[in-house]
Amino acid sequence: MSSSSALSRSSPESEGVDPAGIQVFVDTLESAPDIEMHSLMIIRHGQVVAEGWWSPYAPEQTHLLYSLSKSFASTAAAFAVAEGLLDLDATVLAYFPELDREITDRRSRSMLVRHVAAMASGHLEETADRALVLDPLEPVRGFLLIPPDREPGSVFAYNQPCTYSLAAIVQRLTGQTLTAYLRPRLFDPLGIGRVGWQQYPAGRDIGYSGLHAMTDAIARLGLLYLQGGVWNGQRLLSEEWVAEATREQIETPNEPNPDWQRGYGFQFWMSRHGYRGDGAYGQFCLVLPEQDAVIATTAATENMQGILDAVWMHLVPAMPAKPANTAATLQPSPVAEQLAARLAGLRLPAFEAKHAPESSMSAWADAWFLPAGGRCKAQPTLTGIQLHQDHEHWQLALVEDAVAFSAAVGTEGWHTNLLETHPRSTSVPLAVSGGWTDEDTFGAEVIFLETPHRLELSCWLATRTFQANWRTVPLRAGRLFELRMPR
Repeated sequence: MSSSSALSRSSPESEGVDPAGIQVFVDTLESAPDIEMHSLMIIRHGQVVAEGWWSPYAPEQTHLLYSLSKSFASTAAAFAVAEGLLDLDATVLAYFPELDREITDRRSRSMLVRHVAAMASGHLEETADRALVLDPLEPVRGFLLIPPDREPGSVFAYNQPCTYSLAAIVQRLTGQTLTAYLRPRLFDPLGIGRVGWQQYPAGRDIGYSGLHAMTDAIARLGLLYLQGGVWNGQRLLSEEWVAEATREQIETPNEPNPDWQRGYGFQFWMSRHGYRGDGAYGQFCLVLPEQDAVIATTAATENMQGILDAVWMHLVPAMPAKPANTAATLQPSPVAEQLAARLAGLRLPAFEAKHAPESSMSAWADAWFLPAGGRCKAQPTLTGIQLHQDHEHWQLALVEDAVAFSAAVGTEGWHTNLLETHPRSTSVPLAVSGGWTDEDTFGAEVIFLETPHRLELSCWLATRTFQANWRTVPLRAGRLFELRMPR
């Protein structure tokens, strides 16, 4: 299957899905004040039956998947096992023999690859910060220097160095990054196009987060697992791996939300229905074997349970176990047509404001703004903002010391700089909506289009200062120009 091969499409009713249920699902998400959806794809019986992107997000854009990256890293491990490179019952330390003398704790030494694959290292809490303090150059060493609190395999803790160690072992064994290793084995066979993975240190994909991919890639990964590891008649993953990765390997009773208390597999969560890969702020790959369905989403919300609740309440009942309605294939119902129109017209609300005030337009042109209080608390690297009038558009520039990147301001909607940010560009894909709330105040919202993140800005002419706040805070602190897919 080539990278340009499209997934098959069908109408909801042709695949036994009630389009009204999808409508209510979308209504529920859009009416929730704390949920901002970016994309949705629903597959049933191998057919895409519904899909939509909330503009300015679009199908061809990659999106930061955060911890949904873990399920792709797990899949890399599956290939390494199948090729005889990786042994799940070997110790983690066995793949880092240079550390043998200094890793003296018995539990650290007994930790198996299958334990880190299942977040069951024996630690009772996240160890990422401590591991990096102990060894910022080789986090696996830092991780192994932290003695587990319990016997490995006996207790769950969501712990990034577990996945990092798994990914590091695969890359050490194969001599390739995860993206390079997965390209001929997963990405190309599934028809997955552009991807990029954040690295630390340079040359090592971090595995536990940082993968940027299109929503379509999420859906394809889910469909591969739903089909038991077979794609277009070709077996890519072993049946044994799919079964083991997607069943409970370790109990998770102490997690705070219902769908996080169902157990954990090999970098997959168990759910009230089916299983899933998920990432911070609503990046989901939800696999529903009983419904023969896959649901892929990208979003920006801290209420991830709210998305899953809406799936259980509205989508699962819309997929009863009944034969497809072949008559509906010939003539979509009015409800299906309404749904298609609705999904085609999804968009995020724009910033509500006015055009530039005539009385002070000249003062606003080429105006510079510095952080209020001398430092931008939300984003310390943001050192300045400039507004520049360019014919009919205003340009907003974000400045980080000597680096600046900009986009035109959409004053009645969203305006992107995508024409200036081709794949080889060093700029940052942005969408900007903004305007004036009064003569002295300019406001804008800046979406970093390859991430879930949006920066809210206010600039005051009288003081030539600005304030900025994140709607969802980037989890990996860094510079603004890093909020894009690695090229």
